[in-house]
Amino acid sequence: MLQLNNLSSPKGANRKTKRIGRGQGSGWGCQAGKGHKGQKARSGGGVRPGFEGGAMPIYRRLPKRGFKNMPFKVEHAIVNLSLINEKFDTEIVNRENLVVKGILKGSDKRKEIKILANGELGKGLTFSGINKFSKSAKEIIEKAGGTIN
Repeated sequence: MLQLNNLSSPKGANRKTKRIGRGQGSGWGCQAGKGHKGQKARSGGGVRPGFEGGAMPIYRRLPKRGFKNMPFKVEHAIVNLSLINEKFDTEIVNRENLVVKGILKGSDKRKEIKILANGELGKGLTFSGINKFSKSAKEIIEKAGGTIN
């Protein structure tokens, strides 16, 4: 039986650290894996990503055109009707209850909510404070006797 006193790492999981610059006998002495001289061999040396030796970099040479929607994109926390059918009996379906029941977790707690029609709904539930519904989800909710506020 596995217990704290007989735990061990799998073979090859723990390797000795490569100690560079500790003499020629180690195999990593002399230039310590940095080659001969130059900017990249110096302490603190190297260039940032995208640096092209002082030439105008490609991301500045190319024209920028068009519209980028990324800053305006709205992400939704997606909730299926099958989950709501499992977890809710008669309560109002809103953000607070979805968090309490464990349907919304992590960053989904802050996102706008969208209800999708994946599954069936057998109860007439009241939905309030929900941002979006798919067409078929709306139909299923109204057919089951539910209301959307």
